[in-house]
Amino acid sequence: MASNYTLVTDPHPLYGKLTLDSFPYHDPVLVTTFAAVVIGSIGILGAITYFGKWKYLWKEWFTTVDHKKIGIMYIITSLIMLIRGFSDALLMRSQQAMAVASESGAGYLPPEHYDQIFTAHGVIMIFFVAMPFIVGLMNIIVPLQIGARDVAFPFLNSLSFWLFVVGALLINVSLFVGEFAATGWLAYPPLSGVDYSPWVGVDYWLWSLQISGIGTLLTGVNFVVTILRMRAPGMTLMKMPVFTWTSFCANGLIVVAFPILTVTLTLLTLDRYMGTHFFTSDMGGNQMMYVNLIWAWGHPEVYILILPAFGIFSEITATFSRKRLFGYTSLIWATVVIMLLSFVVWLHHFFTMGAGASVNAFFGIATMVIAIPTGVKLFNWLFTMYKGRVEYTSPMWWTVAFFLTFSIGGMTGVMLAIPAANYVLHNSLFLVAHFHNVIIGGALFGYFAGLTYWFPKATGFKLDETLGKWACGFWTVGFFLAFMPLYVLGFMGMTRRLNYYDNPVWNDWLMVAGLGAVIILFGILTQFYQIFASIRDHKKNRDLTGDPWDARTLEWTTSSPPPFYNFAKIPHVRDRDHFHDLKKYGLAHKRPESYERIHMPKNTWAGIVISGFSLVMGFAMVWHIWWMAIAGTLGMLVSWIVYAFERKKDYYVEVAEIEAIEEKRYGKLKKGQELERTGQQPGKDGAADDAVAISI
Repeated sequence: MASNYTLVTDPHPLYGKLTLDSFPYHDPVLVTTFAAVVIGSIGILGAITYFGKWKYLWKEWFTTVDHKKIGIMYIITSLIMLIRGFSDALLMRSQQAMAVASESGAGYLPPEHYDQIFTAHGVIMIFFVAMPFIVGLMNIIVPLQIGARDVAFPFLNSLSFWLFVVGALLINVSLFVGEFAATGWLAYPPLSGVDYSPWVGVDYWLWSLQISGIGTLLTGVNFVVTILRMRAPGMTLMKMPVFTWTSFCANGLIVVAFPILTVTLTLLTLDRYMGTHFFTSDMGGNQMMYVNLIWAWGHPEVYILILPAFGIFSEITATFSRKRLFGYTSLIWATVVIMLLSFVVWLHHFFTMGAGASVNAFFGIATMVIAIPTGVKLFNWLFTMYKGRVEYTSPMWWTVAFFLTFSIGGMTGVMLAIPAANYVLHNSLFLVAHFHNVIIGGALFGYFAGLTYWFPKATGFKLDETLGKWACGFWTVGFFLAFMPLYVLGFMGMTRRLNYYDNPVWNDWLMVAGLGAVIILFGILTQFYQIFASIRDHKKNRDLTGDPWDARTLEWTTSSPPPFYNFAKIPHVRDRDHFHDLKKYGLAHKRPESYERIHMPKNTWAGIVISGFSLVMGFAMVWHIWWMAIAGTLGMLVSWIVYAFERKKDYYVEVAEIEAIEEKRYGKLKKGQELERTGQQPGKDGAADDAVAISI
């Protein structure tokens, strides 16, 4: 916390603003946390060294350009950051549960620490949990769904991932070196200006979001080009699977919206570092311009998160209702309409600024209108289930839980679209409840459904079904207990961002909300145990056929996991439910008469090395260590130039290697089909032990 640090106004030529006081040796909680992180890191690094896995990790993972492995690394990092972000949530809930008092200082968190925690929670959950989770799922599935062998720009895919990792590392470094921002997750000026936040917390916020945001922008460009230019023959736009469509729209939003974020962060950086006045209250600056810009990015960001989740629910609902998706065309057009309207609703985030009746009326009506195509989707899914043979597997449990939670979030969103009602509720816990209703009950439940659904495709074995249903139950019950009381507290007048309160009537509701957070914790622990148990029991959960759910789309025509080249021969698509049609007419898994060699990109060191130098540059810019910032920047430029002049960036997979891989694949497929006919489980007789699966 800034009050315990020496604020350096004249940076040292060698150390910048970094001093011994920048390390939190005076805070026993942070010292204990730091010690646990160090011990855990030493244990992990020691285990990797002991088992001799450094070369394997470098060659197969750290330098990979395989979209599937990059997707898996995105999801692993997202789950790690979920632990950090949810830990912050537990700290906030427990603080508020015990912080009824007449003056500041109640509870166990100092006010400045509490402010950093709720800022870090919002930033981590949006930028470093939700975004990488869905980008990871898109990486794994979209190229498979469109019949491509990789994304359009494999190197940029690697670079995007490692830039995101750098942003996550800077967030976590701030926990132990300096402080994080105490401004709220969007860092409104003047609070985020150098006058009110003179220490390094806002700088950590700026550079972590700027570096990871550039990676996200590169991802958006990559996937837009991939979907437009790399679809299999015969796959027109209206034959694309719904998840690919929603991913396309989400990445289109990224391409348009994230430059706004980049420019906004740059302008705030100039205000803090160069003394400019873009967002100050003097010299022609305008603080409300920042609010407009950040939400011109921020509301499309909400749909960047939720649209792919809609695609996941569409795939799952059709698969487990055992019928074609109802109203495919209307659902696609609803998605496109949402994408377009998402750019004309941002002002509902600050009706209270006093823009006037005409402006508020326009944005209020636009916000209500955008609810219509969202409602269309809900009816598409319900009518798909109608008269279907619905199988309530764990992905379907997440889908039904989404129906219940997201409907409430949508209705409260329409309430907040009314400017007069918004004026009363905007700064209350009602808005906090609504936001979590949409992001958790909508986006996050969708990601969990997608993870469960596509896990066997990525790894070669299914997640434990029973544990998956328990996790869904904990999350759903915990969600309602954690956030429904916040709606009530909002109506009772409790405002946001309180680290203490003097109304004892609120305490009972906050205790219930705290209980809900604990139940969600049980859900998270169940999910981690589910992954552990599924890896432990992977032999009996093997997916030998590549189609464990009897699904409908193109990704299920390959083995689980797919070979590094995805398809030995690029399929010719005749219908959006291509695989279902192949199975219907007995054409699935037909072995090609011959193969041709396949052109593939080589792994590259450049992504992780360039990003490593960006970490050096970002840390140096936070602490005003100018020589280190110059060195990091030069390192990035030199690394990029060296990579640009490399000649051997690709290679050909020869026919003999393809034939060997496919021979193994068809052998496993035959064995899997025999086991299905006899009702046996894989691994019972040991025959499936060498199934093609990703190395864990």
